[in-house]
Amino acid sequence: MEMKLTFRSFTAVKEPETCERYLEGHVQVLKDYGITNITTNNRQWMELPNVHGIVAETESGEVVGGVRVHIADGIHPLPVEKAVGSMDPNVATIINQYFDSGTGELCGLWNAKSVAGVGISILLVRAGIAIVNQIRLASLFTICADYTLPMVRKVGFVVEDSLGKGGEFVYPNDNYIARVLRKMNAKTLETAEEFDRERIFDLRDNPIQLTLETGPKGDVEIDYQLLIPKYE
Repeated sequence: MEMKLTFRSFTAVKEPETCERYLEGHVQVLKDYGITNITTNNRQWMELPNVHGIVAETESGEVVGGVRVHIADGIHPLPVEKAVGSMDPNVATIINQYFDSGTGELCGLWNAKSVAGVGISILLVRAGIAIVNQIRLASLFTICADYTLPMVRKVGFVVEDSLGKGGEFVYPNDNYIARVLRKMNAKTLETAEEFDRERIFDLRDNPIQLTLETGPKGDVEIDYQLLIPKYE
């Protein structure tokens, strides 16, 4: 039986309940992997007007995954700056170079154990990149662990090897190496692989669509609701 999920976009300050369900799921996954000190694993983002997210919900309404986009506002540091900025002050300098044309960070990606191996991480990442045209971002940064590097490279992120040790940081603990990556151009996606680029563009052009996505464990039906709501 194929799985059915809804990918729904939201603005953090407008949907506190969605934020709570997102955080609860994310914290649980981190605990499952023995990680308790992630700097972005806090509540502050819920109160920032420049944070938009996407949740993956089951037919019963359970949140089983999510991703966020933080817009750089010149006031609040991006999560990547909080995570590794103290290890290399150039993190803030590089982000600042892209500030005027609109930049931000793709972060907070997680999926529940109940959907592990289904392949929703790459779908959430594509969806997260797809919505940045709605919030006028020209570029995007992210920080990722080694095991997610191939996935984020597919969608066009490039390792920023001038930071840390050749792009590497020991984070969130000694067992992990993290890398800071930038997506040079969130509009053209020129560094993405062709299939991923076409899927992201299709989600941009058609943010509301019902699509059968093929994952490692078979097909998943995704009801994409990626238009960021116009709240009253």
